[in-house]
Amino acid sequence: MGSPSHPRSFYEPSSSSTITEKKHRKRFASVKPNFPIVSNLLLFLVLNAAKISVIDGWGYSSSAISTRRVSRNRNDIMAPLAGSSTASFQNTENPKPKLPIPEPIYSNIPGTWAYDTMSRRVDEEILQRTYEDNKDVLEREDFGTIRSKFDALRQDLQTSSKLQMLEELPSDASPERKREWQEWKTILQPFLDRQDTWLTAPWMVTEFYVYRRLIEAIGFWDQDSPGYLYDPFVKQKRAGLESSVGSAEAMLAKIPNLPKSSSEGINLAASIALWGNKMDLSLWPADASHATIDIFSTILDKAQENLLHDDSDKLAAHCEQLRQRGGGNVDIIVDNAGFELITDLALAQFLVDSGIASCVTFQLKSHPTFVSDALERDLLEHVEHYANLDPSIYPNARQSGEKWETFLKDGKWKCNEDNFWVQAFAMWDMTEPLRTDLKERCDLAFVKGDANYRRLLGDCKWDMTASFEDVVGAYFPCPVCALRTLKAEIGCGMDADQIERAQSLDDNWQTNGRFGVLHFGSGASN
Repeated sequence: MGSPSHPRSFYEPSSSSTITEKKHRKRFASVKPNFPIVSNLLLFLVLNAAKISVIDGWGYSSSAISTRRVSRNRNDIMAPLAGSSTASFQNTENPKPKLPIPEPIYSNIPGTWAYDTMSRRVDEEILQRTYEDNKDVLEREDFGTIRSKFDALRQDLQTSSKLQMLEELPSDASPERKREWQEWKTILQPFLDRQDTWLTAPWMVTEFYVYRRLIEAIGFWDQDSPGYLYDPFVKQKRAGLESSVGSAEAMLAKIPNLPKSSSEGINLAASIALWGNKMDLSLWPADASHATIDIFSTILDKAQENLLHDDSDKLAAHCEQLRQRGGGNVDIIVDNAGFELITDLALAQFLVDSGIASCVTFQLKSHPTFVSDALERDLLEHVEHYANLDPSIYPNARQSGEKWETFLKDGKWKCNEDNFWVQAFAMWDMTEPLRTDLKERCDLAFVKGDANYRRLLGDCKWDMTASFEDVVGAYFPCPVCALRTLKAEIGCGMDADQIERAQSLDDNWQTNGRFGVLHFGSGASN
């Protein structure tokens, strides 16, 4: 790896990071009527109306991905869904939430966080900052085509133009690239058919699509492009890495001393990883001048009072079962690089040291996305950076970095990149073989961060008090613990009194990362 000050990041993925074949099929919501007596005709209408309301929300047909325009007009929704012929990648056998699936969040309502994100923040803040961070590269002559495509993406966002399909791949594209392109076609086609714009398609689709278009503009996978494997967010990630050390030094001093065989240890380690999610570079860009300042201790001090739901007792009981049997396979579905990734590494360190985990697998993004989301190369660079810190200044961080290197070398830590983590599918549509791998191998998955949490919920408008077990625990392929600070107007599994308390304390309680949740679900396999 290069030094943290190096302006560009080029990386050849390891064989373990090869994008695997994914087989998506349709999403289907089963709904049981809650009334005892009903005529056959009425039952047919109720079931189909409930099912089709979900289909309408996402635009998928009942037999495959629809190739026709799907209207939100109720009369159109009730019409027979015929004429679907597009091959579907979605898995019809995947379990779904127990509760009826509501419609997804859209970005067309002024005053919402989704609207502000897609109408202003993505272009004016995120892509503008991306331009400023990469100005010297984007203005090079060999990056001329990349700059034109980058500007075209920004123009599309500024005018809220109609969505368009990704560029066609060359005929000699690899099977991996063709599969990835087809998966995006599956995601986009329903909204292309109904001529949706950046604001009228579901928010999760358009927000993920921004970053896929950015990767396309760069030519990230094109070996003939000057942007091959170029990470436009590397400057911010490295600033986040360098500024993490001050807070991490104090935090990492705690990890070796946490109780190994009591709930206190895992609860504190999970809390550290949860509140590390507050340090999101897409909301609060890093400042490397803060490298010696411990900001995180203040956040941890207020952790318990800002927790809106806490399943730590369930988490601790499950972890103790894993420890008693000699350790299990635990995955961490990673969110951000920078300080948050350091807290994930700290959690993984405790999981191995305590005997809860015999192996920790980090599930990572397959291309740069959401500014700070972590790739395998980011994780390896973070480990290397900490292992080479000055031990006279940062003894705890240095010791942890050296231990992390040993875990990677000995196979106690593993990295896996997968395209699923950068796509807009709901997590109940998890692709194969990823889903089967989690079902058969993984004993516990920590799902980190807000974007991953939104996908757990399908980015749908659930009742905030709806049971996390019924929404997520019912379908996720293994036991799951969600660690999230709230940065979007979506949620479930929160107590009504806690919601009222948060509303009374902060008008922006759903979006500013002040409040968090720790949810535990048993998983479909249990």
